[in-house]
Amino acid sequence: MKRETVVFDLGGVVFNWEPLKLMREVFPAHAQDDADAGRLLSNVFQNHQPHGDWAQWDRGLIKPDALAQRIAQRLAMEPHEIQALIDALAPHMRVKPETVDLIHELKAANHRLVYLSNMPEELAQWIESDHPFADWFEDGVFSARVCLVKPDDVIYRCAEEKLSMSGQAPVFVDDMQPNIDAAHRNGWRPVRFETAQQVRARLCDLGLLV
Repeated sequence: MKRETVVFDLGGVVFNWEPLKLMREVFPAHAQDDADAGRLLSNVFQNHQPHGDWAQWDRGLIKPDALAQRIAQRLAMEPHEIQALIDALAPHMRVKPETVDLIHELKAANHRLVYLSNMPEELAQWIESDHPFADWFEDGVFSARVCLVKPDDVIYRCAEEKLSMSGQAPVFVDDMQPNIDAAHRNGWRPVRFETAQQVRARLCDLGLLV
């Protein structure tokens, strides 16, 4: 079996990410049903636009308190309300055990595992300190440490350089379609994450597992 490089996204793939549920838990007065939660989600995250407020945190360009101030001002909310959302992120992002099992299976098959994640520095540090991260991945790129975010093409080229993947076509597992599209555009082999079992089946099709 040929040794391949597999690039994992983190939020929504290795760690839980259910933003509608998060909105309803943190903002019960503003998000009483999924429709309200969806509108609030869109407004807070600005549909993940690369130059939105949240993306600036992911890029490492602003700190959490500045993020809370910006979003609160834009949405006519109180900064402490947005800070509550920021504080809720780590407890919400529980590890997905099925994905960790898949990671270990890929490592046992001698594949190289790395990550490419839109992640602010504060959460990156939490991930590294509170999880057996070095056991899962050989290396990786956090967006805040390169001041770039997916789906910008530049971050894929940055990852190729930093992770010594130039000239390769790595397999890329991500749960967001814009990131999948960008990976495909850059010559990677993307697999959109729905469940660990679905991804495993696709990796079998690609010849990485049996």
